[in-house]
Amino acid sequence: MENALTITIWVVLVIHLLMALAAVWKVLRGENPAARLAGLDLFSTLTIAILIIIAIVSDSSLHIDLAIAAAALGYLTTIVLAKYISDQKVF
Repeated sequence: MENALTITIWVVLVIHLLMALAAVWKVLRGENPAARLAGLDLFSTLTIAILIIIAIVSDSSLHIDLAIAAAALGYLTTIVLAKYISDQKVF
């Protein structure tokens, strides 16, 4: 049973990494700034999920702390970039 769980976790990690690559592609090749921002937000969310999965695999709480920091940074980045896209100024 433990072997099946380990295989499942690794498969989920690979799938998340592939989705992160697709999000990076959207950031680089997005048709407009809003699409690029959506890709960046998706990449941020997937990065948090990947860090949590790595924390599960390695039994390390450091990755959880990094995921929390990435979540805070991703939230602030999304808000600032959305404000910049809408008003063409940050503050």
